[in-house]
Amino acid sequence: TGTLMVTRVDASLEHGAGRVPLPVLMFVVGAVGNLVAIAALSVSQRERKSSAFYTLVCGLAVTDLLGTCLASPITIATYLDPHVLMDSHLCAFHSFLLLFFSLAGLSVICAMAAERYAAICCAFKYRRWHVDRSFAQRVLLGIYLSHALVCCLPAMGMARSERQRSNTWCFIEWRSQAPVATAYTVLYGATSLLLILGTILLNLAVCGALLLMRRRTVTQPVTRASVRERWRALSSAAETQMIVVLVTTSVVVLTCSAPLVVSTYTPHVSIYSWIPRDADLAAIRIASVNPILDPWIYILLRRSLFRHIRTVSQRRRSSVRTSPPSSPQTNLFYPDLTRDDHVITQLMSNRMCVSVPHDKKRLNRAVS
Repeated sequence: TGTLMVTRVDASLEHGAGRVPLPVLMFVVGAVGNLVAIAALSVSQRERKSSAFYTLVCGLAVTDLLGTCLASPITIATYLDPHVLMDSHLCAFHSFLLLFFSLAGLSVICAMAAERYAAICCAFKYRRWHVDRSFAQRVLLGIYLSHALVCCLPAMGMARSERQRSNTWCFIEWRSQAPVATAYTVLYGATSLLLILGTILLNLAVCGALLLMRRRTVTQPVTRASVRERWRALSSAAETQMIVVLVTTSVVVLTCSAPLVVSTYTPHVSIYSWIPRDADLAAIRIASVNPILDPWIYILLRRSLFRHIRTVSQRRRSSVRTSPPSSPQTNLFYPDLTRDDHVITQLMSNRMCVSVPHDKKRLNRAVS
């Protein structure tokens, strides 16, 4: 029996060592990508002065970088030595990392969607609340502290961390029938699910509000021609950038995080027996791809790319009709800022000016 156990351990070591290049490659790509993204976000002086949206984007990049640098070395070590996670303290720490950074990523992307919703749909309150860089930093600090407390609860006895079936990662014991452990699993899963649903609803609200405001501005008469031209500039630059950056990031984060969130619920429902044995491992592997993809969204969707797309689009239009007037230069990572830093004011003036014709019509009807 002892010889058989040694043989199995040697075989597992050889098999694990053969799979080391993949987690090493994921670690290197994730770390380098996030470092490049953070550097790219810090190049422009104007972008550094941008407030809430830019700060939250940087916060998500830093969160992904920390998660990659802290969790990946432990995973690589487990492929080299399957006994690494047999240490209960290291297993609990690895479980904490996965819990924390998964929940933090969802919270930051939800905060980004909420910031865009407030800037577009509640422009007056947005200015009144002084939603700026320091405000976003306080939001990030609140996210980190609150999530650190929630994710420390298993170490305080509310749940137990254990090695999962593949023996390459640790997570909470989500199959436990203990009432306390079940309560924590449901709490964690419900929080993640609410963040996912909140992000989806806020993104839909932002896109719907922008499209509705654009439609009203284009189809209805306005008192000032300049307002209409300003909104055309916004819809051709800032609107496109906001929608693409926010929606693309949201789709990547939610797609990568959803399988792990679903896995926390499946042990407590009747369909659990239908789920494949390796579904948990697939879920955590999909989640580990998230910090690799996120930074390339920030890198590829740079302002220069949008300028090139807009230039090509305008050239194609000019071949059919007269080219539209050039729009002011906008900032990708804080689209509320143009050269004169008054895009929010423009949005509010658009609403006021669009509502003026309705008020005049109602007054004329009342007088007649």
